[in-house]
Amino acid sequence: MGTGYGSLARTIIKNPWSSVQDGLLLSSVMLVGALLALQYNLFWFVSELSEPQRKISLAEVMFLTILLAFCIFAFVIRRLREARHGVARGVAAKTQMRRLKAMASQDSLTGLANRRVLLSSLTSAIATSSSDGRKHAFFLIDLKEFKRVNDLHGHSIGDRVLQVVAERFRAVARPSDLLVRLGGDEFGLVSYDVDRDSARTIGLRVIATLERGIQVGGRLYEVGASVGAAIIPDDGTTADEIVHNADLAMYRAKANDEASLVFFESQSVGF
Repeated sequence: MGTGYGSLARTIIKNPWSSVQDGLLLSSVMLVGALLALQYNLFWFVSELSEPQRKISLAEVMFLTILLAFCIFAFVIRRLREARHGVARGVAAKTQMRRLKAMASQDSLTGLANRRVLLSSLTSAIATSSSDGRKHAFFLIDLKEFKRVNDLHGHSIGDRVLQVVAERFRAVARPSDLLVRLGGDEFGLVSYDVDRDSARTIGLRVIATLERGIQVGGRLYEVGASVGAAIIPDDGTTADEIVHNADLAMYRAKANDEASLVFFESQSVGF
């Protein structure tokens, strides 16, 4: 009950003008009701009311009491309704804000993080590696034979293939890693606190997850991955530089017929 009164008080404070209007309306209704109940002429109300012989009957008292209770009840109900509506509007606004934030940071097709999140995370990874000496790895992943899937079977099938690919990459990524979709058939993966050997293991695991064909709509689609890797902070001191160098390594990987992993300025590893 105390919560209801508190909510009522907050609503009245937040809506002073409508509360005053309601108060005036209630006062007017009560005054008119009193005048009618007491059967006084409006212009003689003051003088008649001062007559000591005038007595209010029990019926009039009951009527006035009921009228007053009804007016107070109507006032409280309206204020509480406004309070509920205010809360609902606040919840809706927060929900909409969360939805907009999600849209700004998420890929709508796969639900993965997008380029904006990647660049922010790379910047943070570069800063922390400079302060604590730890190294991280960024993998740029391009799908092989995906364009053929789109061209032969349409973009709707291609989108479903991308969703399956995203799920497979999620399965091999560590819980601490950041997996993103950069657009089209390009993905990115940031693996934290790794050396070159463990980064190689992660990159090869990404390639291996696409060895099995992807089943969509009763048909099997064969896609592979060309992966370019850059080590943070060895291969760049800015997010853009890391992405650029991983991109150079990825193009070297694409030159291989087989799915492969290439580190920036390193020998490619066929797979």
